Amino acid sequence: MKRLFGVAKVPMYGLQLGEQGTCEHYHSEFDIAGLKCRECQRFYACYQCHDDLEKHQFVPTAKQSREPAVLCGHCGNLLTFARYKEGHCPSCGSAFNPKCALHESVYFS
Repeated sequence: MKRLFGVAKVPMYGLQLGEQGTCEHYHSEFDIAGLKCRECQRFYACYQCHDDLEKHQFVPTAKQSREPAVLCGHCGNLLTFARYKEGHCPSCGSAFNPKCALHESVYFS
């Protein structure tokens, strides 16, 4: 499933994708960050959705990258890793799930 986010209509993909980027794997009110796979350059609700829907495994983005690697599912703002690590979207103030730090090495290298 694909939904478009923000004014720029940035697509996010996932299984049972909610209006703010939640998915069948992660669906709390804080699970609103779409993460970008470096291989396919698509934002996914989570690595499990990615791996279920693509023909390759999720490839992490470099932490130092200046390219946006995160999509806020609340407002559609694009963030670098550094901005994402602040714990909330700088545009709308929505909080990201702090437990995502447990999977940081899956999404960022």
